[in-house]
Amino acid sequence: MTTDFAIRYGEHVTRARRDGRPVVALESTIISHGLPHPDNIRVAREIEQAVRDNGAVPATIGMIGGEVVVGLEDDQVERLASAESVAKLSVRDLAIAAARRADGATTVAATSAIAAAAGIGVFATGGLGGVHREANVTYDESADLTALARTPIVVVCAGVKSILDVGATLERLETLGVSVAGFRTRRFPGFFITDGGFDLDWQLDSPEQVADFIRARAVQGVSEGALVLANPLPTDEQLDPALHDRTLATGLNLLAEQNIIGKAVTPFLLGHFHSSTEGKSLAVNIRIILRNAALAAKIAVATSSGSSAPVGFAVPA
Repeated sequence: MTTDFAIRYGEHVTRARRDGRPVVALESTIISHGLPHPDNIRVAREIEQAVRDNGAVPATIGMIGGEVVVGLEDDQVERLASAESVAKLSVRDLAIAAARRADGATTVAATSAIAAAAGIGVFATGGLGGVHREANVTYDESADLTALARTPIVVVCAGVKSILDVGATLERLETLGVSVAGFRTRRFPGFFITDGGFDLDWQLDSPEQVADFIRARAVQGVSEGALVLANPLPTDEQLDPALHDRTLATGLNLLAEQNIIGKAVTPFLLGHFHSSTEGKSLAVNIRIILRNAALAAKIAVATSSGSSAPVGFAVPA
C-alpha cells in the first residue's frame, strides 16, 4: 500500500531518465473516459507506438492504487481501460485520490502538472478543455486553462474541443498568459474540424522552432506558462462540418433536457458524437491523437538535439 505518495516511474521511463532520452507525456483520461472499450486499449498502445516511431519515449501518466505513475506499464493501462470506478483526476483531486488509494485517469491539467514536476517538457493530447457554452451563467470552465497558466510545458493538441465555447476559451488563454500558436497555420482548429473559426497571432512551422520556444522561455525566465500548439487535421481527414454541426446541436439539446453538468458534459457529448456519427467521430478522434503524438515526439527530439539537458528530463534520475 502507498505510504510515501512520491511520483513513481515506469521502468521504460526510468531508463530514459538515466540515458537522457527525449520523453513525451500522454494523458490517461482518453483511455478511461474518452474512448469506448475495447478501442481504448488498442488506441492507447497505438499512441505510445507513434511516440516511439518518431524517436521519443512515451510516458502515459495515471494513478494506480493511490500512486501517481509516470509511464504506465501495459497491465496498468488495461486496468484503467477496463475498471468501472476509475476517477477523473484534475490537479485538485490528486492528493485526495492518493489518500483514498484510488485508481485515476489524469486530465490535461493534471497530466501537465505531473509531467512538469517530472521534468518532461512536451505533452500530446487530443483537444483541450476550456470555457463551456453559457459559462456566463454556469461559471463552468475547465481547470486545464488555469493549470496551463502556471505550467511550463508544450501541449500539442487539435485546439479546443468543439463542444465548448472556442472564442471564449481563446480569450481566457490570452488573459491567463498562455502562449498559443498554430502549427503551420494561423487558424485555430476545432478538434473534429480543421478550422474552428478563429485567427491566431502566431504560427510555428517546424519542431525545431517549437524547440527554440522552449529554450527561449527557459533562458528569458519571464513566463512560466504553457505553449498550446494547435495542430489541425488536414481537411480531408476532418469530420464532415455539416455532420459535426448537426450532431453538436442535438447533443447540446440533450444536455439541457437531461440536466447534465460539470465533469459529465464532455464524456456525454463525445459519446453522443460517437453514436450519432456511426463511429466517424471516433475515427477522427483517433487520427487526431496519433498525429499529435507523432508531432510531440519530433519536438522532444528536436529539443534534446545538441543539448546536455534534453527535454525529458531535467530532474535527476
